Amino acid sequence: MEDNKKKSTPPKKRADKGPNQRLRQRTAVLIILILVVGFGATLLRLSFLTMVQGSELQVKAVNQQLSDTVLTAKRGSIYDAKGTTLAESASVWQVVLAPINFTNDEQRQAAAKGLSEILGLDYENVLEKTKQQNYYTVVKRKIEVEQRDKVIELQEKLTKDYDCGAVIQLLDDYKRYYPKDDLASCVIGFTGADEQGLEGVEYKYDDYLSGTPGRIVTAKNARGTNMPFQFEQNVESQDGNNIYLTIDEGIQSICEKHMAQAIIDNNVLNRGVCIAMDVNTGAILAMVTANGYNLNDPYTLPTDTQLKIKELPEKEQDAEESKSLAAMWRNKCVADTYMPGSVFKMCTASMALEEGKITDSSRFTCGGYMRVEDYDIGCSVTSGHGTQTFLESFCHSCNPAFIQIGQLVGIDKFRDYYTAFGFSEKSGIDLPGEADDSFWPEGEMGMVDLAVASFGQNFNITPLSMITACAAVCNGGYVLQPYVVSKITDSHGNVIKTMEKKVKRQVISNETSKKMCDMLAAYPEANGASGGYVAGYKTGGKTGTSEKIGVEKKQSSFEKDYISSFCGIAPTDDPQIALLVFLDTPDGGAYYGSQIAAPIFINIMTELLPYLEIKTNYSDEDLAYLNVSMGDYTTLSVDEALKKAEADGFIATVVGSGSTVLSQIPTVSNQVAAGSSVVLYTEGNQPEKVTVPSFIGCAAYEANSVALEAGVNVSYNGAVSAGGVAVAQSIAEGAEVSRGTVISVTFAANTSEGNSD
Repeated sequence: MEDNKKKSTPPKKRADKGPNQRLRQRTAVLIILILVVGFGATLLRLSFLTMVQGSELQVKAVNQQLSDTVLTAKRGSIYDAKGTTLAESASVWQVVLAPINFTNDEQRQAAAKGLSEILGLDYENVLEKTKQQNYYTVVKRKIEVEQRDKVIELQEKLTKDYDCGAVIQLLDDYKRYYPKDDLASCVIGFTGADEQGLEGVEYKYDDYLSGTPGRIVTAKNARGTNMPFQFEQNVESQDGNNIYLTIDEGIQSICEKHMAQAIIDNNVLNRGVCIAMDVNTGAILAMVTANGYNLNDPYTLPTDTQLKIKELPEKEQDAEESKSLAAMWRNKCVADTYMPGSVFKMCTASMALEEGKITDSSRFTCGGYMRVEDYDIGCSVTSGHGTQTFLESFCHSCNPAFIQIGQLVGIDKFRDYYTAFGFSEKSGIDLPGEADDSFWPEGEMGMVDLAVASFGQNFNITPLSMITACAAVCNGGYVLQPYVVSKITDSHGNVIKTMEKKVKRQVISNETSKKMCDMLAAYPEANGASGGYVAGYKTGGKTGTSEKIGVEKKQSSFEKDYISSFCGIAPTDDPQIALLVFLDTPDGGAYYGSQIAAPIFINIMTELLPYLEIKTNYSDEDLAYLNVSMGDYTTLSVDEALKKAEADGFIATVVGSGSTVLSQIPTVSNQVAAGSSVVLYTEGNQPEKVTVPSFIGCAAYEANSVALEAGVNVSYNGAVSAGGVAVAQSIAEGAEVSRGTVISVTFAANTSEGNSD
């Protein structure tokens, strides 16, 4: 039987893919790839935008949607120690447009014409601003009342004639004013166009004074223009804080007045400095760089400086103008250094006393010079002072004696005390630009260097550091940190910060300080007007004359350029105030500190001490030369007037035949010398004319005699009872004046008698 074998069925072959099927597959793969790559790139881009650029894009979005306008904060005021306003921000206005509200060119042209004429602007520029598509365009800032009133008139005219007055707005703004113009300019400083402090206290305390600006936040529409004012949000500005200075306007004015006159009288080529300090606190009562500048117009140079700049080649003028402005703004009290000269002898003497190197019985010999190594160092008295005590050496300002005193102290101790007095560090005063000292590096000071340093030569310090050291010498030995700001208040008057006395260290003992006060008091007693003697007050101090070494010569008429100075205190039995004055490069008739700086000290202190209500203590000689007030003799009978005038110490002359005095010369309360004359008129007579004599060179007693002989009277000023001679008179010799007229005569040290610098 045959097996029925099943035959194997061969596998079916897949049908070949057609071209359409292959195309679909490829398309699907491509789409998948595109989707993967596309979505991947998109995700990566979104991640980058959100994680990396998110903050930046948010800011841009806000900027596109919102308009942010800054509102100026009112800057805080600056006051003197007694509350007198020295700097303030007064209300002014800024003119802004909402140009999107214009509906035709006639309105734009009328507004542009009116604003350009009122504000002194270019018509085409203003017209361009009227074509902008927004609600806020600044036309001009800081206009004052007169222009504001005219803008208001223009608004009314545009409303009436063109129905578009609302396109112009006046917003509050502020402008810095300085009511006292140039008073304390080197201390106060000034602000820039945006009310930012640029110099002085304005710069140093800018963060306190500037306040916090406000904002007007306005929404923008799809066209990018500001939306109407109902979409605004206002954030009010916060006024700045107020600054109260230690500077006293009265003291500052006295110092500035006399420094300005001294600059003229002595033809000073490089300005001058005056600082008054409370020796017990370090507070600066006055700080003068003469002559100052007008804080309301700080970019205008003095006329003579402008003329000199115009003489230069045109390409050099801009650089010279910038240099001259920087020099005018510079506060020499803190930013400049100088060689103190013999004023520094008060520090050398303090060192020697504190170290016990000298006593009252110490003797020093001066032969007119002293040889140190290979150098002969001279004395101002070339014939020498001979043998003298320590006190006499100080009063004579004897260089050879102080070289010997410096040698007793020694180089190491001298350097230690120099540092302890604060000369090697900045004082820390709250003013910008304080300069560093210049002294010999450690280990490089030799015996010749010590010799000249003992009388203040060949090293440089700031005027501020010198008066700070002077305060330490007389206040018990305490080195204080000087300061010019006493307190800061907010806009409501609440005190937010108070500056208090800061003692750095005690450099000498109270006992040494007391001895130094006695020595400083002896100096004017011994030297009279050339030593800073002030009638009726216990003053003390020291003169200084230093050569200017290592700087460009200013072409003074002297062989060398000099700095003439005086540093003193008052009263010496209870020191309250220290005063430093110096003139940089005098080119007048003299240059010694005793000749030209001491008289400034006298003139300032003569006004300053009564202002501070310091108790007087007149000697008999002082009393003899005090001015007295002229009495009132009008309306009295002739006999009564003659008797009263005689009782008052005046010599009376009657003019006319009437029985009653109708008028008199000098008039009542005029300050005159004791024993002056008074002319009594009993009728309407024309006063007799007399010729003014010259008082120059006269001593006080001689001046009064000359005046009486000429038929005029004198009023004493300056160093009258201290050996002074007349150096100036208020009415020139030869002038014709009424009989009895008062001539103010100023007395100063007799420059023909040498010096004690």
